[in-house]
Amino acid sequence: MITSKPPGPPVRFPIQPLKRFQGASASIKRPREIAHFSYDDNHEYREDDSGIQYYYDPQIGADLKDGFDTFKHFEQKEDPHLDSLLRTLVSKEKRDGQAVQVDFVTWRGMMTKIMTAPFDMFAEFEMLATRYQGTIYIEEDFQAIFASRAAEADPQSRNSRPSHLPSHAMMTYWGYKFETLALLPDTPPNTSRTFIENRTKAVVSNHAQHCSIVRTGFGPHSIILGGEVDGLWGPKPDPQKHPDAPIPWVELKTTEELGRYPSERDILKYERKLLKFWAQSFLLGVSKVIVGFRSKQGILRVIDVYETNQIPGMVRRGTRCWDGNTCINFATAFLDHLKKTLTEEGVYKISLKKKSGVIEVGRVRAEGTGGVLSKEFLDWRESRDELQSTNEQET
Repeated sequence: MITSKPPGPPVRFPIQPLKRFQGASASIKRPREIAHFSYDDNHEYREDDSGIQYYYDPQIGADLKDGFDTFKHFEQKEDPHLDSLLRTLVSKEKRDGQAVQVDFVTWRGMMTKIMTAPFDMFAEFEMLATRYQGTIYIEEDFQAIFASRAAEADPQSRNSRPSHLPSHAMMTYWGYKFETLALLPDTPPNTSRTFIENRTKAVVSNHAQHCSIVRTGFGPHSIILGGEVDGLWGPKPDPQKHPDAPIPWVELKTTEELGRYPSERDILKYERKLLKFWAQSFLLGVSKVIVGFRSKQGILRVIDVYETNQIPGMVRRGTRCWDGNTCINFATAFLDHLKKTLTEEGVYKISLKKKSGVIEVGRVRAEGTGGVLSKEFLDWRESRDELQSTNEQET
């Protein structure tokens, strides 16, 4: 019988000095989609592409506040773990007849947080991880996020916000409103003029989504990432006819306009925002970032379209407040650190406290996977292993 050691003190991974991660970036394997799924208008899982939308220029001058009182807001109340991602992988493995073998499986959001940590002054996160059959699975610590949301919802916290500023809920809505104004459920030629012109009146909802699952790599580390994609710039290539063709995904963002004569501080603030815009898109292979600039009152002023791979160069020629190669090298080194640290079964916590400058990795549970892996996924892998073992004995 194998016995595991009890949890010990966390292992520390210092972010500084950043010069350890400077220079040419580690080799990157271009993200390639291996599967996808959608959530419908009730946020129910569907293994199809029904959630895909297509970009079409929104109307400049639109008021992003319109429709706030009818917003159909979906907020996760129960821990989603990696369930939808793993459910889709189970389906893929059944179709392909073989298990997906990689070093890491996680949501794109987790890798974004890790990758941007060297230059995000306010970075903080808590994640949970487990090793199973040679793969490390990483998810967000939902309980920590839930507690943080509760603290933000506290009346005392809300009252501390200056009264002249829009509420956090309103600013969140602006982003969803921009998506509603800029996306169509079908390609523009197949969409009626009436629908396009009435987008300003559409009820805004964040229930429906489309998620792409890609295989990528940082240095020697192979990774499967799942993440929401906002829409397509053009038709999606047929994977049977063009398996290597990149998918023309777009990422939509809103931010406050810089004004005619932006200060150095305004430019610095904006270029810091570009770090997350770039990282999120880079990780899933999203080729374009479309930014809607709005007034302080939420009026859409102008739209800029950036090629994702050109954003780091823009910042390098500008404020130099972050460096893409450093982010890539940092993430590669940290993944190596996780491989060396997560050597036993159980559940590990990965945490970065605000302004601490150190990511800590410690085992918090000596056995099991703590819900990180779904029962459906574990049952499938175990039944598959038993079948393989039986077949090998018969031969």
